[in-house]
Amino acid sequence: MAFETRQSPSLWYWIAVALLVLWGLAGCFSFYLHLLYGAAMSPDATDWDRAYTAALPGWFSYDYAVAVGAGLLGSLALAARSRHALALYWASLAAVIVQFGYVFLATDMIAAKGVATAVSFPLFIVAIGIVQIALARHAARRGWIS
Repeated sequence: MAFETRQSPSLWYWIAVALLVLWGLAGCFSFYLHLLYGAAMSPDATDWDRAYTAALPGWFSYDYAVAVGAGLLGSLALAARSRHALALYWASLAAVIVQFGYVFLATDMIAAKGVATAVSFPLFIVAIGIVQIALARHAARRGWIS
C-alpha cells in the first residue's frame, strides 16, 4: 500500500491564497452589482456608461461569471490544495481575455474614457490572472497541491 506525502506549504503561500480568495470574492461581488444595477449603480455614470451597459451582448454576463467564478474556485482549490486550481485559473484568464477583448475591440471605450482609465485596471486583472497561474504551477512543482 503506497502512501502519498505532500509537502507542507510555506506561510507566504497561505497568505497569498487568502488574498486571492478575497480578490475572487471582490470579483464576484462586482459581478453581482453588474447584474443588479449596471451603470445605474454609480452616481457618476454618464450617458455613455448607460448606453455601453445597455448595449452589452447577452453572452458578456456569462463570460464575466466564468471569469470571476473560475477565479474564486481556483483560489478555493489552492486553499484545499487541489490540482484543479491550475485549470480553473486558466479558464478564468481565458474568460478575462475574451471579456476585455470584446470591450477594447468592439466598443469605443478607450476613445470615451481615455487609455489610462480604460486600460489600467483590466491590465491589473490580467496580471493577477498570470500570478494565479504562476502560483498554482509553483505549488504543483513543490508538491503543495495534487
